[in-house]
Amino acid sequence: MTALAGAASDAFWTTTLRRWNAVCWLLFAVMAVGLAAIDRPGGSKYAALALLGAVVVSYAVLYRFPANPVVRPEVYLSVLVVALGGLAYLRGNYAALFMVTLPHYWLFGRTPRVSMVFLGLATAATLAGSVLRDDGWTVEFFTEVLVSTLLVVAVGALIGLWAHSVVAQSAERARLLAELEETQAELTEAHQRQGAADERERMARDIHDTLAQGFASIIVLAEAARAGLDADPARSAQQLRSIESTARENLAEARELVGSGRRPDQTAAGSVAETLRRTLDRFAEDTGLTVDAELEDLECDQQTRIALLRCTQESLANVRKHARASTVGVVLARQPYGVELEITDDGAGFLVEESSGFGLDGMRKRLAELGGRLTVTSSVGDGTRVLALIPPGAAS
Repeated sequence: MTALAGAASDAFWTTTLRRWNAVCWLLFAVMAVGLAAIDRPGGSKYAALALLGAVVVSYAVLYRFPANPVVRPEVYLSVLVVALGGLAYLRGNYAALFMVTLPHYWLFGRTPRVSMVFLGLATAATLAGSVLRDDGWTVEFFTEVLVSTLLVVAVGALIGLWAHSVVAQSAERARLLAELEETQAELTEAHQRQGAADERERMARDIHDTLAQGFASIIVLAEAARAGLDADPARSAQQLRSIESTARENLAEARELVGSGRRPDQTAAGSVAETLRRTLDRFAEDTGLTVDAELEDLECDQQTRIALLRCTQESLANVRKHARASTVGVVLARQPYGVELEITDDGAGFLVEESSGFGLDGMRKRLAELGGRLTVTSSVGDGTRVLALIPPGAAS
């Protein structure tokens, strides 16, 4: 609304000034025609025509070459001042031209000070021409010319200063609007960059939690199967089947990522306990570790279920790769302060403050998106405890 109001105000003033300018030049044209067709031949007639011609030519040059540094508006205003003085000296009625040229000082004056200077010069030239024509300061001159001229000048100056203030405010408003548009464009670009960065981070986290973990499992299973080919062929066959199953799951998840554009987090709706139990059974089968699970039958929304599943998968992957544990405990329960998932192991442990892996950071960010938090407690030789908490607002 502000921009529309400013544009409407600018358009109004531009139209008004153009109309006044048209009146001025129409009057000049009528005077020139009158001089040429009606006035008697003589020096004063040709002098008046020459003055009018000089004004027209200087204005035409200024209008045609506005960007030329040689053709300055001050030149046109100077010619106009001289012409007004000369016309006031030649003919008394020419002093009326002074009134219709008032807008020109504000149109072509670069600053209010310049406009006021040329307005003063034009006033002085007009009055001087009238004084010289009437042979001095008479009572008639004082009452009819001087007072009326000064009154017109005062009104014109006030209107000009007010109009210049309005134009300056419009220019400032336009500058602020341009800065606002530039800032909005920068914010839009920043949001787009941030959105792209967030999307890259989400994709990296999804790839880490799905494809990367699957490939890590395949590597571990393949190494175990190769090592047990001679000693335990049945166990190796089971591990090969697990490799095949994991590879199929990875292929399906990869297709989801690059094909349909959907996230590979679209787990089936239902009890999160059933989803976690299948994951734990698969982990126990692949690793041979003992898994003690206490999973409360909870109904959670999709995002909560995905977060709990990914935290479980990441924790089990860390146990598989680093912990050298024999037993893993998993507890899922609803507490007054939210849904709580606890995963413990009796492995080698580690120094949490020195951990720089992507997995723990990804779990923290995933939980933070739901208003939850991740707490990791561990020490060397004393196992690890991972506690994920999601507040009630995120779980139904």
